[in-house]
Amino acid sequence: MKIAVAKGDGIGPEIMDAVLKIFEANKVPLEYELVEMGKWVFDKGFSNGMTPEAQHTIENLGILFKGPMETPKGKGVKSVNVTARKTWNTYANKRVFQTLHGVDTVFSKAGIPIDITVVRENIEDTYGGIEHMLTHDVALSRRFITRPGSLQVIRYAFEMAKKKGARRITCGHKANIMKITDGLFLECFYEVAKEYPELKSDDVIVDDLCMKLVTRPDSFDVVVLTNLQGDIVSDLCAGLVGGLGFAPSANIGDHICIFEAVHGTAPDIAGKNIANPTALLLSGIAMLRHLGLMENAAIIENALLYTLEQGDRTGDFGDKNKQALNTTQFSEAIINNFGKKPEQGAKELLPNMPVTQTVFKLAENPMLVSKEMENEKIVGVDLFIESDAQPEIIAKKCQRHAGVKFNLINISNRGTQVWPTGSIYTNLVNQYNVRFESLDGSPLHQQDVLGLYVSLSGDFKICSSELLNMWGDKKAYSLAQGQ
Repeated sequence: MKIAVAKGDGIGPEIMDAVLKIFEANKVPLEYELVEMGKWVFDKGFSNGMTPEAQHTIENLGILFKGPMETPKGKGVKSVNVTARKTWNTYANKRVFQTLHGVDTVFSKAGIPIDITVVRENIEDTYGGIEHMLTHDVALSRRFITRPGSLQVIRYAFEMAKKKGARRITCGHKANIMKITDGLFLECFYEVAKEYPELKSDDVIVDDLCMKLVTRPDSFDVVVLTNLQGDIVSDLCAGLVGGLGFAPSANIGDHICIFEAVHGTAPDIAGKNIANPTALLLSGIAMLRHLGLMENAAIIENALLYTLEQGDRTGDFGDKNKQALNTTQFSEAIINNFGKKPEQGAKELLPNMPVTQTVFKLAENPMLVSKEMENEKIVGVDLFIESDAQPEIIAKKCQRHAGVKFNLINISNRGTQVWPTGSIYTNLVNQYNVRFESLDGSPLHQQDVLGLYVSLSGDFKICSSELLNMWGDKKAYSLAQGQ
């Protein structure tokens, strides 16, 4: 079985070599094809951080095992890590956070065990990366949450929780504020939950979730979140178990999967042979299980846990009164402990059941579309305009352009209504949202909206626009604060 390996930047080559040495010593039945990815590939002129040959190899093999990678600053290029996840639609980012005996934290000292799996949506949200300056003072980031994308990651989370024998699965969200985007994600969560009645399913607002995670982390089991919130919460959970140096990461897709260390490249210690390979090793162990190499995974993980229990450590953690090991010595200690079991958290030795990654040769991009349950109609438009005039002046101009099909409903600034009602104490910026709806709620055509756009553009610079849609009797747009 062959997989693609990208060693990464900074400490990446050192910790990858250490992990592959451990695999080799355990006779893991894998072959490795090295691929070119990372900062040095950006520097060679490849704007996505990987060579075409690397992309072809990864798509042919279906598995990428990668070290930490750096994205050059100030060159206008996207993160190679995010690009890889999105390009190959690895829609579920799974991170497991467990108490590791020998890695002291406030919770381990208090005898509070932690075993939390965070499943983060990996493709959408603000990581859609579509941003614009609407005026010289106002920036916009578009946040995409889709029903098919949400269902993909949530169904994966439920299926994984079922196989794990989880006692609870929780949706973290901010649907109390982002009622449409997070509201859609939460709606999908409970839609999928109906298919798994044996699992206890609940939801927690994400800020409350963060508080509960640092006060009672042992009360959580599996947590599924949108991309940005999942990014933040997963790093918070890493802090509960000792830091990103102990946080494995798997990016799961239908066709390609990526296993990686999510910590940084640590250029300040690169080349010194003192980096901690634990996170990458744990990610590699998850990869072995994904490939059905259960026995190899259990032997290596038990040896790692035993090594940590003995107090063997690299310089970034553990008892400072005990001599730190360098990267090579730490990996050799793990190898020497093959066959030994830790006192706590020992993994059961199951036979290998190798699974060859099925790589599909796709003829076209998969299209994810759910069934439209109710008729759609356009009932208005939000036009985002640039102006430093007062709301009353803007309203008078806008009303002149409404014609016989539109009615000016409200004007908002930074999401707060400033017309027809508002407060003189609301600070303004030079970008307003003017909302027009059809006079009697009757359906409009795009041509009607374009006619209004053209007319209004005679008085204002229109920075952006959004149609106001309805499905059945349900409005598919939010109200302004105070509306």
